[in-house]
Amino acid sequence: MPFTRMDQMQPQDVEFIGGVFARRQAAMPGVIKAMLRQLDEQVDGMAVTQLEHSLQTATRALRAGAPEELIVAALCHDLAEVICDVNHGAIAAEILKPYVSHDTCEVVRTHQDFQGRYFYTLIGKDPNAYRQYADKPWYELACRFSAEWDQTSFDPNYAMLPFAHFEPMIDRIFSRPYYL
Repeated sequence: MPFTRMDQMQPQDVEFIGGVFARRQAAMPGVIKAMLRQLDEQVDGMAVTQLEHSLQTATRALRAGAPEELIVAALCHDLAEVICDVNHGAIAAEILKPYVSHDTCEVVRTHQDFQGRYFYTLIGKDPNAYRQYADKPWYELACRFSAEWDQTSFDPNYAMLPFAHFEPMIDRIFSRPYYL
């Protein structure tokens, strides 16, 4: 009989649960792909869907020679938009955190502040909010991510790569052992 309280757990429970977690983890690339596909239903007043925006951002990162984990992070940076807009960078970063480097995670976590230099004044926020990270080792990468890949990726005429092009990358990144 399964335990009903954590203080009742036995070694065989831990072993069984570990197997269940491993099977669920093996399915993680499919979960991420399904979440990304949901972004194709969101236009949010832009010229492209959120999925197209993500594909454009990832395509730009790939064409710029970014490493694979950063390309996948570019694809997934707005993944949490399927849940909410507020704090979506932090939510997406937490999803990515076990699979990518600290610097890549921080770029995703803070990307909204870096984007804010283009629109924060329009909503009464400080457009220089991104500068609070100037002493961080990933600051220049975040500036590049925002300026060259993210903020330019709302163009319905941009020749982005299809979702299928990125699927093997998603499989590799979300199948790797956790960063601890």
